[in-house]
Amino acid sequence: QVQLVESGGGLVQPGGSLRLSCAASGFTFSTYAMSWYRQAPGKEREMVATITSTGGSRNYADGVKGRFTISRDNAKNTVSLQMGSLKPDDTAVYYCGAQRATAGPIRYWGQGTQVTVSS
Repeated sequence: QVQLVESGGGLVQPGGSLRLSCAASGFTFSTYAMSWYRQAPGKEREMVATITSTGGSRNYADGVKGRFTISRDNAKNTVSLQMGSLKPDDTAVYYCGAQRATAGPIRYWGQGTQVTVSS
């Protein structure tokens, strides 16, 4: 069955860094665009970053440009999100998602990993 398993979340101080990973199985990973979304308490889930199936193109939400980097390894069926210069506003549950096209809906979701930015 399809599985997306996120890891790497935790508590980090403002200005710190964290790397999230998502391991995929049960579908042809290399043919799917992948995204990271996040949802803070009381807020809607929002897109953070998207990467095309080949990794040749990336897109970021305005609030994370220059601080976050999305990458993927199609040989290992993983997608990662390197987060730097973290702010308290980055606190949220982070989800990875798989979609057939970058502009299409998310077809598969992971269970999420909590990121808390606090001193």
